[in-house]
Amino acid sequence: MKNILITGGAGFIGSNLTKKLVEKEYVVTILDNLSEQIHGNYLESALYNSVKDISNFIKGDVRNKADWKKALQGQNAVIHLAAETGTGQSMYDTEKYNNVNVEGTKKLIEILENENHQIQKILIASSRAIYGEGKYFCKKHGITYPEKRKEYDLKKGKFNSICEKCNIELQLLPTDEKSKIHPLSHYGETKYQQEKLIMEMGEGLKISAVSLRYQNVYGPGQSLSNPYTGILSIFSTRILNGNNIDIYEDGQESRDFVFIDDVIDATILALENNKVNNEVFNVGSGVGTSIKVVAKLLKEKYNGNIELVVSGKFRIGDIRHNIADLTKVNAVLGYKPQIDFKSGISKFVDWVKTQKVQEDKYEDSIEELKQKGLIK
Repeated sequence: MKNILITGGAGFIGSNLTKKLVEKEYVVTILDNLSEQIHGNYLESALYNSVKDISNFIKGDVRNKADWKKALQGQNAVIHLAAETGTGQSMYDTEKYNNVNVEGTKKLIEILENENHQIQKILIASSRAIYGEGKYFCKKHGITYPEKRKEYDLKKGKFNSICEKCNIELQLLPTDEKSKIHPLSHYGETKYQQEKLIMEMGEGLKISAVSLRYQNVYGPGQSLSNPYTGILSIFSTRILNGNNIDIYEDGQESRDFVFIDDVIDATILALENNKVNNEVFNVGSGVGTSIKVVAKLLKEKYNGNIELVVSGKFRIGDIRHNIADLTKVNAVLGYKPQIDFKSGISKFVDWVKTQKVQEDKYEDSIEELKQKGLIK
């Protein structure tokens, strides 16, 4: 199984995965539309330029069946990373997210169902967003999966999830793969539909299908100019432009930040393990880090002369916390994250310092979300 197609292979995860697979003597084909939001002028894109000469590169779109057919020729496996990402944009650009994430995936399945191919395995990049608020514990009612936080509570500064039955504040638990699927954003909805399509197809066509539910992936190489995704990039660009950081809610909301090298290792473990079929795995660090801690660390490392403002604002569709339970991925794939957050953020900052300071487009993106009624 040496010929690998990576959709979205010029993106942050895809380019790093491509380089690692080529090192391991796989033959990689990339299908990527080189989105301007991620690459800017793609001819100047560091991500694109890092993979264009070491892969069979096809500039195309997963919404185009002809591009799929061309890319699938002679392939043994598909790693399907291509997707529209970002919670905020998904809440108002629903048609685009549906067309790329869901309809694009359906075109792949149509070809595999109706035409000759050599595909033995498919890995689908899923997301922690499919879990919504994730798994919690109530002292009275046990394990629970809270609903979307209510806007009137958020306006009062009550940011933590509460039990729907007794109104008691809930205790956060790591979210395992058997947890309730409960997306709270359109992005999460489309990622789950994508995952479900691939897993059902794998079972029906006897193709090994594996879903990797990535947490918040970060590291050197991620886009510093996209104001819609990647809080480390957003905060870094703000600091380097001398702009204050507006920390939403009370700053205690947390995310499971997983370093890019660990994500690549987990993905390759899943690709090369021939015993996993129709399995889903969390891929994260297993540790939650608050947004306030992230902002403080970045300000310190850049020696930024800016203010950290905890504003109490909130964004519709955002969750409070997420931490991945890694028990299954460790037991089945042998995956253990190697880079803790402090080490990872140091590597990220060292890389950012070698890059040209990007224009800060954050305020424009926030104004767009405000106009859509998504920031309160």
